[in-house]
Amino acid sequence: MPLSLPLLSADPSAAFPAPDRALRDPNGLLAMGGDLSPTRLLTAYRNGIFPWFSEGQPILWWSPDPRMVLRTERAHLSSRQQRALRRSSWIARADTAFDTVIATCARIPRHGQAGTWITEHMLEAYRELHRIGHAHSIEVYEDASASTSRLVGGLYGVAVGRMFFGESMFSARSGGSKVALAALCRLLSEWGWPLLDAQVDSAHLRRLGAEAMPRAAFLDAIAPLCAEAAPAELWTERFGDLAASELAGGTALF
Repeated sequence: MPLSLPLLSADPSAAFPAPDRALRDPNGLLAMGGDLSPTRLLTAYRNGIFPWFSEGQPILWWSPDPRMVLRTERAHLSSRQQRALRRSSWIARADTAFDTVIATCARIPRHGQAGTWITEHMLEAYRELHRIGHAHSIEVYEDASASTSRLVGGLYGVAVGRMFFGESMFSARSGGSKVALAALCRLLSEWGWPLLDAQVDSAHLRRLGAEAMPRAAFLDAIAPLCAEAAPAELWTERFGDLAASELAGGTALF
């Protein structure tokens, strides 16, 4: 751990170091310490910063350069996936199983990872953000008509103003997370939310349509979006039921 890494104060409303002070190696590591209170977390997201650490580590805060983003109006499923969904009974909803989604994201195996960064401390913090209306989950169910329909995929993230910061996603059936992401982008685009933060670069994210944006440009883009007034509330009614078959159209991008 670099000895020069800034240590956050105990005051959850205290300012973070400027993101341009983040390390180049590892890319984006900015500060350590503090807590995961709603006040601190929301301040972090508004400034393009997010927590990411493993069990046994102090809380680590990151702002990588470049930043991976999805432009919500461009997000569509691949032609192959669209064909598979035309007769699908899958349906996407929001905030109907947040605890299940985040817990599944925490335990599902990840390629190249021996453990999870979604620690119990993180679980508690994002459950609290969900309770106050800032953290949201998207669920994809196998059959909307079944009384005990199981989840085939999902994701969760944080909404601040008119900006959504993605955190993690999972698939229990092939394509489940992609449908959750496509459904979220579809609704965000309709609501006038232009960007979805995908955090760090990876081949998987690029296959899903994410693109790299210089950190300075990312911060300029999110500042007015995060500053907009938006109700902190559950999205269940606003999102409604979105049939996966409705996503089987348009130009294929991911």
